Amino acid sequence: MTTQPALLIAGHGTRDEAGAEAFRDFVKELGRRHPELPVAGGFIELSPPPLGEAVTELVERGVRRFAAVPLMLVSAGHAKGDIPAALAREKERHPGVTYTYGRPLGPHPALLSVLERRLDEALAGSGREDVTVLLVGRGSTDPDANAEVCKAARLLWEGRGYAGVETAFVSLAAPDVPSGLDRVARLGARRVVVLPYFLFTGILPERVRRQTEEWAAAHPEVEVRSADVIGPEPELLDLVMERYAEAVAGDLRMNCDSCVYRIAMPGFEDKVGLPQQPHFHPDDDGGDHGHGHGHHHHGGHSHSHAH
Repeated sequence: MTTQPALLIAGHGTRDEAGAEAFRDFVKELGRRHPELPVAGGFIELSPPPLGEAVTELVERGVRRFAAVPLMLVSAGHAKGDIPAALAREKERHPGVTYTYGRPLGPHPALLSVLERRLDEALAGSGREDVTVLLVGRGSTDPDANAEVCKAARLLWEGRGYAGVETAFVSLAAPDVPSGLDRVARLGARRVVVLPYFLFTGILPERVRRQTEEWAAAHPEVEVRSADVIGPEPELLDLVMERYAEAVAGDLRMNCDSCVYRIAMPGFEDKVGLPQQPHFHPDDDGGDHGHGHGHHHHGGHSHSHAH
């Protein structure tokens, strides 16, 4: 008989006890919601339990196969290197155990909805059209990870009616929070909401809030508000299970989460399920390309199939 693979949640780790506790509570809640599934979670560094301990716990419960999902918004060094290395080590320690590895979480439309809700809470009923959002990521030495935060910012901006969404980072990457705030002020922003792109509370989101308050105190001419982190919302619980299902099915896709042909994104709802047509680029050389336009379409997407 085949049973479903277990679910292993891999977290960053934090020196902040409340942040570590939020992660552990989240893992427990996933387990409560899915009694049919062995669920365990651990950290790469800084806080207990370590990832290896979570694997051992699963193995002691009779698990031979598991899917690991990184509880991280962007794929930086941890998701690309540390977790795979830790999992390979566990495979050597527990012969006969097999695993698949899932994708990081963001920038999924469900998370963008939660971010939008956090902004609404911070704005407390006042309008959006003159609001500039400063989305603040963790920051990484990996340019691709930082680019993912810019992608999330762009997707948050599209179709939601904010004046703009800019990015900053709390560590390792520019602009930092004060520089990001300077920048939006120079762009003419008069109302700003600083939105931490973090799952749970911790040292870094608290630093974002503190730096925001310090900047605001020095710039009384700009109205500045702080929004909350994403938190253990139902959307986040569901998304982890979606990443689990992908990993189990081996269905790791290109950037389809935020594709307007798959998902009803704000303002683009009419595109869902549209077959992809060959299209012309009027800014190219006009005229006939000499190879016929048939080669020129999004053949790779095939979004019109029943997904």
